[in-house]
Amino acid sequence: MTQVQDDSVVGFLYKLQNVEGEVLETNEGGTPMVYLHGHDNMIPGLEQAMTGKQVGDKFEVTLAPSEAYGEREASMEMKVPVKHLQGLPKGVRDWKTGMVALVQTDQGPRHVTVIKPGRFMVLVDTNHPLAGQTLTYQIEIVSLRAAEAEEIAHGHVHGPGGHHH
Repeated sequence: MTQVQDDSVVGFLYKLQNVEGEVLETNEGGTPMVYLHGHDNMIPGLEQAMTGKQVGDKFEVTLAPSEAYGEREASMEMKVPVKHLQGLPKGVRDWKTGMVALVQTDQGPRHVTVIKPGRFMVLVDTNHPLAGQTLTYQIEIVSLRAAEAEEIAHGHVHGPGGHHH
């Protein structure tokens, strides 16, 4: 396999910036992110930009919200009991506006952003924290291989950097 295509396992390094140029996330100098291409394991615009790339390719792509984490929806605000919020930083006693918490839902864990903290109930935004933002990724493809049959059947990468059963 010489280029990124469906059913390939892609390893990449990235730096993610917002429109102001602020670095939001990076794994440069660390462990590559690994995913199974063509199985909805990556945001759509980034997966599309990687199609056809090869190991060693470095590129930059700017994605509109519709190609990344979607538009911010006002209807995604809800009140949640404080006891359901997880992830309060060590040494911090109370939730504050703008903090990101983890909430267990019927669909699994979900990150939420605190809008208005209260003593018993907290107003949270359940949009992805990066929803509504135009994002720029700097990417370097560092590994590429054909996916194993079991990975394709399960729809995700197994082993180091991927999912473990």
